[in-house]
Amino acid sequence: MKLGQSISINGVCSTINKIDKKRFTVEYMPETVKKTTVGGFKKGTEINLERSLRVGDLMDGHIVQGHVDCVGKIIEMKDAIQSKAKSRTALRSRTGAWMMKIQVPARFMKFIAEKGSVAVDGISLTIVNTGENWFTVSLVSYTLENTNLGKIKVNNSVNIEVDIIAKYLEKLLRKLK
Repeated sequence: MKLGQSISINGVCSTINKIDKKRFTVEYMPETVKKTTVGGFKKGTEINLERSLRVGDLMDGHIVQGHVDCVGKIIEMKDAIQSKAKSRTALRSRTGAWMMKIQVPARFMKFIAEKGSVAVDGISLTIVNTGENWFTVSLVSYTLENTNLGKIKVNNSVNIEVDIIAKYLEKLLRKLK
């Protein structure tokens, strides 16, 4: 890591402003604190860290910028075969995957399409199903074991970044009307 470099922290594009041997620091604008989950971080909070994509790197998933659109709320967790699970252990032992239902402000649903992409805490995921103000994603065992989503609970908040292409298309179509 280098000073001034961007790093994603739970999906929030962050600029490194101090580095020492054991840690680094970033600072946020009031707008970022207001519109993301970073204001709720406490010592011991598990976070997802990801370096920025560099020109020439292979791209997996979809384009994620770190420009969080809204905060979502986890409203349901089920195992992948749709039966309600009592614990994470039960989920992993039965299927290895979870279905997570996330509530978002209804105005963002126009950007969220079944089989489309969304970033949840910076993790590129495929949308399974949608409703008026919610969507579901499936979390495979690798994601559960290697990100903070493996410890997420109902009523927790997550950062949501909708697909950038959907946002540009919506703006273009609005201007064409």
